Amino acid sequence: MKLLLIGSGGREHALAWKLAKSDKVEKIFVAPGNGGTGTCNKCENINITDINELVVFAKENSIDLTIVGPEEPLTKGIVDLFKEENLKIFGPDKRGAELEGSKSFSKDFMKKYGVKTAEYQVFYNVDKALNYLENCEYPIVIKADGLAAGKGVAICQTKEEAKDTIKSFMIDDIFKGAGNKVVIEEFLDGVEASILSITDGKTIIPFLSAKDHKQVFDGGKGPNTGGMGVLAPNPYVTAEVKKDFEENIMNRTLEGIQKEGFDFKGIIFFGLMITKKGTYLLEYNVRMGDPETQSVLYLMESDLLELIEAALKEELHKKEVKWRKGTCVNVVLASMGYPGNFTKGYKIKISKEIKEKVFLAGAKLEDGILKTNGGRVLSVIGVGETVEEARNEAYKNIEDIEFTDKYFRNDIGLV
Repeated sequence: MKLLLIGSGGREHALAWKLAKSDKVEKIFVAPGNGGTGTCNKCENINITDINELVVFAKENSIDLTIVGPEEPLTKGIVDLFKEENLKIFGPDKRGAELEGSKSFSKDFMKKYGVKTAEYQVFYNVDKALNYLENCEYPIVIKADGLAAGKGVAICQTKEEAKDTIKSFMIDDIFKGAGNKVVIEEFLDGVEASILSITDGKTIIPFLSAKDHKQVFDGGKGPNTGGMGVLAPNPYVTAEVKKDFEENIMNRTLEGIQKEGFDFKGIIFFGLMITKKGTYLLEYNVRMGDPETQSVLYLMESDLLELIEAALKEELHKKEVKWRKGTCVNVVLASMGYPGNFTKGYKIKISKEIKEKVFLAGAKLEDGILKTNGGRVLSVIGVGETVEEARNEAYKNIEDIEFTDKYFRNDIGLV
């Protein structure tokens, strides 16, 4: 098979690496890809990002299946467009993608189908939002309605902080339109968990749980990032939590997908908060999370392509996903200064011995040389029977990677 994989992050490098392991795969074109996919087995980067041009490429190159990595093309309706042209593609349609594309849409969906989530209010008007803050309990959570590259959520400890956040979202427009509408919701105190899942619209199969570490500094301090590292499986996701999740979140989500008539054959990611009062849904993503994907796919023994093909045929009920035993810790190596200002263009050296355990994100190939090209440069995998073994391996592997301004957290996997 010839595949087209859309995206340019660490998630896409991990997907390409995993898909290339399938005997069915002959070639993977990655659009636009990065320095990792550029050197990955069976892969070739193509410099195309426009949705209509991707349709033309898929037709001209007899692509058997297209897999969409990031959320933006999904919310723009790439799946609908490909299907209109009778091209096979994995991902939800534009309506289903609104579960991630609009926070207010997803919260209203949760409420409609009884999915357990925090209390919330939606605001289109800045004055009404500011007035609402006068009588809130703090801390409070404020979310930009639209896509904000994982940075559109603020936990505000005080009324003043909340007012400043509303002004920055709605007046200063720091997210270029994504914060014109906001969701203000109650703060849930607990431990976060990520559960990636695959669905064909009739069945949802949850993957291994994961624990993301969002803040930039050790101890969960500093500003939020796209993710500084992951532990999988998440030790807080007990049998009791799984049961609560499946009954009160996953199954009700599936009911909603069916009743709303979404054409949803793709990935659905559940961002959870495990509290003393039970497990609540914070948000949906309609694609693989990054850096969760790197850890989860490393532990997956099943052929990912076979699972995707089963989803497209609505035959997931016949499948069981197999996992290797043990734990995976994935540490993100970032550019110093991220998520603020940072310098690009530094040469990256990676020891050959650990190449299979490194997934590149903000990195490009220039004349055959790998160079830093983003805030989160790459992630490094460590596996072991215990969390301690996996952590030790991940941090040992970091020593075999060199680039100027290398920064990482030292406490990934400590929970």
